[in-house]
Amino acid sequence: MKYDYLIVGSGLFGATFAYRAHQMGRRCLVIDRRPHLGGNVYCEQMEGINVHKYGAHIFHTSNKKVWNFVNSIVGFNRYTNSPVANYQGRLYNLPFNMNTFYEMWKVTTPEEAKAKIEEQRQEVVAQMKKEGISEPRNLEEQAKFLIGNDIYERLIKGYTEKQWGRKCTDLPAFIIKRLPVRFVFDNNYFNDSYQGIPIGGYNELVKGLLEGVDTQVNVDYFADREHWDSMAERVVFTGKIDQFFDYQFGKLEYRTISFETEVLNTPNYQGNAVVNYTDVQVPYTRIIEHKHFETFGQKVYDNPKTVISREYSTEWKPGMEPFYPVNDDRNNAIIAQYRALSTTDEHIAKKYIFGGRLAEYKYYDMAPIIEKVLNMEIR
Repeated sequence: MKYDYLIVGSGLFGATFAYRAHQMGRRCLVIDRRPHLGGNVYCEQMEGINVHKYGAHIFHTSNKKVWNFVNSIVGFNRYTNSPVANYQGRLYNLPFNMNTFYEMWKVTTPEEAKAKIEEQRQEVVAQMKKEGISEPRNLEEQAKFLIGNDIYERLIKGYTEKQWGRKCTDLPAFIIKRLPVRFVFDNNYFNDSYQGIPIGGYNELVKGLLEGVDTQVNVDYFADREHWDSMAERVVFTGKIDQFFDYQFGKLEYRTISFETEVLNTPNYQGNAVVNYTDVQVPYTRIIEHKHFETFGQKVYDNPKTVISREYSTEWKPGMEPFYPVNDDRNNAIIAQYRALSTTDEHIAKKYIFGGRLAEYKYYDMAPIIEKVLNMEIR
């Protein structure tokens, strides 16, 4: 056989695995069905701006080993994720913090903010008691139980219904187990020690990970699976696990996103990389202004143009890109069967390694994917 590893998919799991195996002297071939490498972190150059083609990707971690690893491939900038929510033309800072509470209620101290939230929470608790309910039955009741009515109505309800394509009263309570609430004036979305964007964009990170590794794009693994499997001793599969097993236990469901990307003749459209639109009447969930991921301060105005992407959340259908697993009872039962088969079938377990968002049917941020691969035993 020509290779030790065939890696199906060049996203961060596949690319990091290839990097580690290559460093150990293993022969690797990475194939991808798309016309480019990098999976969903791929950036497309438009007007001198790195456009996050498959949605905003912000790297964040508290794991110093992971941070040092990615920075050994490419330097990262100082980008700090501080999204803004637009509700009917009024702007609120996210995550919920003192800036949010000031805009919402004009409270200026943490004690005032806590009192306002508790007052609204108690109204919800009283209503639940009146109806003979001890535990929230759905996402709406859970969110109101945690944060009260005002924030739920303006900043959670519409956005969540657009994101999931269902009423909040029809969504399970466990989706919102907790809500990040800060009683300080801090708009940094993440609590992690490290965050940023690769200098030059994510393509630089992927290029560094795959340096010296054989790669082929525009390759459909399933079109000639036998041929590709014969190329290597072992196969690292990062695609859809139900497709791998020919849907024998049923098809898994996803949510997906479509993007409406536009070049504008202005250097600065919204003043922030991420603005969420939380009113259900606005059809898109958010607008990304890609320039702000890598350009700061006065340098924003050095480029007279900008690129924005409106994001629309929809039900996934075959032919669309699968983005988010739908972790309800039905899908959880199906994935459990596929996972069991991947480990109990002796031939499968010996030949194939499954990893990543689609192969594991699990939502991952970028850093945990890299951490997982760094901790794997690669023979």
